[in-house]
Amino acid sequence: MEPINRRQFIKYSGAGLVTAMVLPSFSWMNLAEKGGEIVIDTAFGKLKGYQQNGVNIFKGVPYAGKISGNRRFLTPEPLKPWTGIREATKLGNPSIQTLGGYYGLNEPEPAEDSLTLNIWTPAKTDGKCPVMVYSHGGGFVAGSAGSTAQDGANLARMFNVVVVATNHRLGLLGYLYLDELAGDEYRGSGNRGVQDIALALKWINQNIRQFGGDPDNVMIFGESGGGLKTSCLYAMPEAAPYFHKASIESGPGIVLNTPETAQQTTLMLLKELNIAPKDWRKLLDMPAPKLLEAQVRLQSKSDWSFKQGFKGIGAVGPGNFGPVADGAVLPYHPFDPVAPQISVDKPLLVGWNEDEEIFFSMYGSDKEVFNLSKQGLLERLQKDFGTKAARIVEFYSAKYPEATPTEIYMKVYSLLSMGLGSLLIAERKSEQGTAPVYLYNFGYKSENIISGTNITMGAMHAMDIPFKFYNVDGSIDASGTRTPGMEGSRPERFTASKNMSTFWTNFAHNGKPSAAGQPEWPAYNNQTRPMMRIDTQCQPINNRFTDEVQLWREVF
Repeated sequence: MEPINRRQFIKYSGAGLVTAMVLPSFSWMNLAEKGGEIVIDTAFGKLKGYQQNGVNIFKGVPYAGKISGNRRFLTPEPLKPWTGIREATKLGNPSIQTLGGYYGLNEPEPAEDSLTLNIWTPAKTDGKCPVMVYSHGGGFVAGSAGSTAQDGANLARMFNVVVVATNHRLGLLGYLYLDELAGDEYRGSGNRGVQDIALALKWINQNIRQFGGDPDNVMIFGESGGGLKTSCLYAMPEAAPYFHKASIESGPGIVLNTPETAQQTTLMLLKELNIAPKDWRKLLDMPAPKLLEAQVRLQSKSDWSFKQGFKGIGAVGPGNFGPVADGAVLPYHPFDPVAPQISVDKPLLVGWNEDEEIFFSMYGSDKEVFNLSKQGLLERLQKDFGTKAARIVEFYSAKYPEATPTEIYMKVYSLLSMGLGSLLIAERKSEQGTAPVYLYNFGYKSENIISGTNITMGAMHAMDIPFKFYNVDGSIDASGTRTPGMEGSRPERFTASKNMSTFWTNFAHNGKPSAAGQPEWPAYNNQTRPMMRIDTQCQPINNRFTDEVQLWREVF
């Protein structure tokens, strides 16, 4: 298999390959026997969940109606009330995607009608818990609300918060741009996936009080593709009334697809399916698996690059599927040319992991990168930056004289993929001068060795997920055997996880990230540029990447 590098991540995550290789190891939950049944009365009818280890859990809760058949590519049918008691004890179907992209315990297969959410709430609560709404990763084409990595039980139990995770449309079913072919009825079609999340937020606003949550204190957050979705929601009029703060994690969405690019992708898809543009309605009758096959073929022919640097990772390019700055659902690009005015008064967390690139190299089977010579490093950089590569190597070698060529490579592409965009978001949010923005770098290093190398996983992409959910205790199988997760086995992981989950839940409570025993986290400003490095002992650092940013501004 061809290595999966930063250029190909969006392409291959669409085929499910990245998630298939990494995410089954995300299995941290010690799942005890279910306790008693819990019945909640919502605006649409009664829901039956269950209690487990001091947490009330509801799974597969519908928040909107039909999106299949004659509702394909449209907004969902309104959710219909039901009579009696509806069971909410099992995960709902993930959105249509390839096998291996979803990884919940006993999770059903993907289905087109998939608009459900999962809720974790403290069994004993004052009824005023902040609500933390998580959007899963997987780019815009994979993943689900059922991941054991993002199970919200520990956050609910330990920090008095309500946690919600949503399933929403993915891939072409969520982002096929039909505005120019199909007319007013399909206006906004290129943003259905994030519109689904906005509808989930509306449902939460109307119903979460019954679960002990405070609808006037809602935080949205997400990692990787979930960070991109959060970037979109932060700029969406449909979502704006229903959340009050946000966290964008390893997924800076600054610039999105344009209508021109999205239209190009639509025409490419129709050509792939041998459908004339005037006959686009044939897409409505085509089986979803056949559409998915065409999506994967199209993505395999496309290209996408992190060379956009300061534009973030939201503009996925022709042949890929993601949100569109269409002037309606998303009136503007989320953070270009400025931070969105619609969320000017909403505090923001933004950041990334120190060693993001290790993930992409490791799961792309790019073993050569873990033993680079200086010449090998130069040659790789020349492929992306031509004659400027020598200047880049010279700069990093001088600034990090003890770093190996492999370590320099990881520093370069970790910053390029997630760092530059996160820094730019912090700058532009800070320039508004209203609500604060807090910048972070997750730095806890897993000691797990990458197979066939002497390199550790470090703080690679996605490593932060179990830490912020306090799910770092490995997994326990039916025989009671505990297996460490990718976070490793060092006892220090619990300290780092407690720090991160405390920062995040306190931010949910009051809009300021803080943790007992850790330094005060200063809000970002464009003079001293403070960043919190999150580890077993956290450290605020001023102007940490200022030199690198200047270099990359020159390069770009």
